[in-house]
Amino acid sequence: MLKKLLLLIFTLSNAGLIVLVLCLGAQNLNSRYKLDLGFSSTPPYPSGFLLGISISLGYISGGCSAGLLTLTNSE
Repeated sequence: MLKKLLLLIFTLSNAGLIVLVLCLGAQNLNSRYKLDLGFSSTPPYPSGFLLGISISLGYISGGCSAGLLTLTNSE
């Protein structure tokens, strides 16, 4: 159980740091794009920010699924 909890905590904290650095680095980029979601669109964001958010969300989903699927000794 402790192994699962540590994996989840490390995954969320590392992804949070990645997003923080990404937000700081994407302040002065000139090329900005909107995402069309079908029912609305997002405000214009830099392309590097959109790519970084998708990578960090993939990191979170992969780490959380690995943490939840990890077998412990009692299982």
